[in-house]
Amino acid sequence: MGRLALEVADIFRSHGPAWRDAQHDHLSLGQLKVMSAIEQCRTATLGGHVLHCPACEHDEAAYNSCRNRHCPKCQASAAKRWLEARQADLLPVEYYHVVFTLPTPISAIAYTNKSVIYGLLFEIAAETLRTIAADPKHLGAQIGATLVLHTWGSALTHHPHVHGIVPGGGLSLDGERWVSCKPGFFLSVRVLSRLFRRRFLEALSIAQAAGQLQFFGEYAHLADAAAFAGWLAPLRKCEWVVYAKRPFAGPEAVLAYLSRYTHRVAIANSRLIALDERGVTFRWKDYRAKGKTRHKTMTLTTGEFIRRFLLHVLPSGFHRIRHYGLLANAGRRDHLAQVRELLQVAPAHVELKSTDAGAPEKTAQPTFVCPDCGAAMIIVEILARKPLIRAPPPHGGAP
Repeated sequence: MGRLALEVADIFRSHGPAWRDAQHDHLSLGQLKVMSAIEQCRTATLGGHVLHCPACEHDEAAYNSCRNRHCPKCQASAAKRWLEARQADLLPVEYYHVVFTLPTPISAIAYTNKSVIYGLLFEIAAETLRTIAADPKHLGAQIGATLVLHTWGSALTHHPHVHGIVPGGGLSLDGERWVSCKPGFFLSVRVLSRLFRRRFLEALSIAQAAGQLQFFGEYAHLADAAAFAGWLAPLRKCEWVVYAKRPFAGPEAVLAYLSRYTHRVAIANSRLIALDERGVTFRWKDYRAKGKTRHKTMTLTTGEFIRRFLLHVLPSGFHRIRHYGLLANAGRRDHLAQVRELLQVAPAHVELKSTDAGAPEKTAQPTFVCPDCGAAMIIVEILARKPLIRAPPPHGGAP
C-alpha cells in the first residue's frame, strides 16, 4: 500500500467503489454513508488546514476527520471525551463486568431487525439485572448499570452482545443505606440467564405479533405466528450465555476497560496485517482455543472483508451506550450524591480553572504539536471542503 500501517480506509478506497457498484441493491443508505465517510476521512475532500511551526518553520497540511462512529480512526478522541465525563461518576466500590449474548438463531434474524432486537437486548438485559438485584433473596437493592453494545465476534462475524459495567452494590429499597455485594460475587449468572431468556423470548413474541419484525429468505415463513412459535420452542430449552467476570481492580481499571470498549468498532486498524492479491489478512482471537493458540490470523477476500465490516453498521440514531437504574441520565447526579453521602465519601472532584467572571474554564492546551520539535503549531490557512458531486443512483434505485 506504500505506507507503514494498513487501514480500513485503504481497503475501502482501493476496493470499495467496485464492490459498492456490484452490491448497491443490497446495501442500506447507512452502509453507503459509512463507506463514503471512511473513504473520505483525513483526505482533502473533507477540507482541513495548513499548520506552521514558528519554532522550526515546519509546515504540514492536516485534513479533517469524518467523525463517523464506525470509523476506526475517529474513535480515540470520542472515547477520551466520553471517559472524562464518566470519571466523575465512579464510586469507591467494586465494579463487575457482566455480558449478555444472544443465541445464534436470534442473531440471524437480528441483522434485518437491528433496531428492534438490539433495543430488546439492551432493555431486557438491564431489566434482568435490576429485577434480580432488587430481590431480597439476592441483593435487595436498586442498582445502576452502563451497557455497551457490540455486534461482532473477533472474526467480524455477526455476534450481538452487551457488556455491562455494574457497581458492586446498590441503594436499599427504602433508599436509606448502601447494600454491598458479597466480596468477589455480584449476582448468580444462572439466575440471570434464566430470567433473561424468559423475558427476551416473551418480548420477541410480542414484537412478532405486533408486526415489528421483518423476515426474508429462509426466515420468511417466520412471519406466520405458529411457525414463529415453533421456531422459538428450542430456544426456551437451550442455555443462554450470560457470564460475569471477576471484579475490576479499582476504579482506574474500570476506566481503562471502558476506554477500550465504549467506542470500539468492528475491527481496529492495528489488527490489519496485509492487503494483497489474496485479500485482507488480519489478526483475530479464537476464544474456543486455549493459551497462545488463541491468537491467529485470517485472510478474507476484499469483498468478504467489506461485507463483514458493514454487517455492524448501526441504525441511524441508535445509541450503543446506555445507562440504567441509579446511573440513568435523568437521576444520575442526585443518585450518585445520595450514594456518596451514605458511603461517607467526598463528591468527585473535577479540576477546572476559574475565570475572573467565575465561569469555569479548562486549562488551554496546544491543539497541534509539531512532529519535528514538539512546539505548538498555528493554523495559517484553511482548506475548504470539496463540493460533493451527487451522481444519480445506479439501476434506477431510490436516492
